[in-house]
Amino acid sequence: MKEISLAEKIIVGFSDLAWGTPLLVLLLGGGLFFTFYSRLLPLRYIRHAIQILRGKYDNPDEPGQIRHFEALTTALAATVGMGNVSGVALAIVHGGPGAIFWMWVSAILGVTTKYFTCTLAVMFRGRDSSGELQGGPMYVIVEGLGKNWRPLAVFFSLLGMIGVSPMFQANQMTQVIRDVILIPAGVSTGLTSDLVTGLMIATVVSLVIFGGIRRIGKVTSRMVPVMVLLYIVSVLYILATHADRILPGFQLIFHDAFHADSVMGGALGALIITGVRRAAFSNEAGIGTAPMAHGAAKTNEPVREGLVAMLGPVVDTIIVCTMTALALIITGVWHDSDVDGITLTALAFEEGIPGIGAVLLAVCVSIFAISTMLSFPYYGTKCFSFVFGARHDYIYKWLYVAVIPLGAAATLGFTVGIFDGAYALMAFPTMISAILLSPKVIRASKEYFGKLKGEK
Repeated sequence: MKEISLAEKIIVGFSDLAWGTPLLVLLLGGGLFFTFYSRLLPLRYIRHAIQILRGKYDNPDEPGQIRHFEALTTALAATVGMGNVSGVALAIVHGGPGAIFWMWVSAILGVTTKYFTCTLAVMFRGRDSSGELQGGPMYVIVEGLGKNWRPLAVFFSLLGMIGVSPMFQANQMTQVIRDVILIPAGVSTGLTSDLVTGLMIATVVSLVIFGGIRRIGKVTSRMVPVMVLLYIVSVLYILATHADRILPGFQLIFHDAFHADSVMGGALGALIITGVRRAAFSNEAGIGTAPMAHGAAKTNEPVREGLVAMLGPVVDTIIVCTMTALALIITGVWHDSDVDGITLTALAFEEGIPGIGAVLLAVCVSIFAISTMLSFPYYGTKCFSFVFGARHDYIYKWLYVAVIPLGAAATLGFTVGIFDGAYALMAFPTMISAILLSPKVIRASKEYFGKLKGEK
């Protein structure tokens, strides 16, 4: 086991401090506010949201860069991934099975949060220094709240460049390759092998990200459905072969959600924070990255994109994360305190699908990690361009590729602390601006759904 350095202790300590009560109140309280303020209005139109996603309302002549489906898959590529595999394992190791319940709560509230933040991302799009139409919390703040709020937008952008760093994805992809492929094959592993793996990952990622959002959208629209299907089929097999343990698994989740006896020693507040932190990494509702992808959608109807975006937390947290959690619980591997992150999930797959389970997970994780690393630089580039100008965005892309080998060789605690701390601080500008501008979303919603009823 790698020795914990002073730098890691500082990063983890700052991350824990950032995820304190104020942020918990902002994310959960903000989600409750959006849910009741909208009177569940967007939730009544889930069928309509699916029709939009299927391309019924696509119009190539409308402003934007990518289709509704590509916008959702780009956002999902960044959320349906390591947060659903490693993130769930981290949640259970640090908070016990009860943390999954609080991930569900956060995701349910995140549905309306995504609706509001991504509707605003289209409603208040702006143009970067090159004249390209852009969306995201930084543009929502400046275009919606006014130029005087620009420091808050810059604050979000600076943290966004850090929060979408590929270090965690590179770290976990390297770990699963090392544990599942290299070590069983008798290959010597260590810092050198980790760096070599990181360099190989960096090469693959660089071939795509320098093609811009259109290439990223096309690649992720093909990769995301395939990776989700492969992963879901694998987990369903594990659940089917352990069907008698599924109900007790759910009972354990609900019991521990209010007792936290397994790991947290009864510290309910700490358990809730653990669940919300991991849910934020899973579906990013309220953090601010997804609005940047949905803000690029080809549409003149902000509400339409908000409806598409709200499907995200349902897919990645309610469905995929729950399946991962059950696989970890019913196979019993979550009791193993000697492993963490992706290695724990690999143990569950090997236990559930002897012989090939770990290899299947390695394939899934590789696709998960790569697809996420393809989406993240788009977000980071937009943040960089907002602060330093679009013509310099290539600098961020090179920096992004350069830190991939560093993430591959770093410790898990260090990489988790980096994105956790940045995500926590990104949530403040995103949620504050969304709450202040929420009346405009309600007004646009009433107009849109009223027109929709008239058309029918």
